[in-house]
Amino acid sequence: MEIRNLTNADFDEVIKNEKLVLVDFWAAWCGPCKSMAPVLDKIASERDDISICKVNVDEESDLAARFKVRSIPYFALFKDGELVGQNLGAQPESSMIKFIDEHSK
Repeated sequence: MEIRNLTNADFDEVIKNEKLVLVDFWAAWCGPCKSMAPVLDKIASERDDISICKVNVDEESDLAARFKVRSIPYFALFKDGELVGQNLGAQPESSMIKFIDEHSK
């Protein structure tokens, strides 16, 4: 499944999804954010039970403020439009999968 870039205009509509929605708050200048891109791409290509989206904090500062993003990469997991999990920092694929699976039930 393709990773979608979100803006303030479409954010609420996208997270109100029957699937889990993982939102990656990131920035182009962030090294750890860049290191997470292949991990998220792999998860997106292997799983159809989750939608993965990205929010560029430099371009969408209102969304970053709304979710009190103080450090990136910051991952927010939504289920039925509700925030059900948060995770911070670059991590291996196995940790991201564990984070997703813990909230998929």
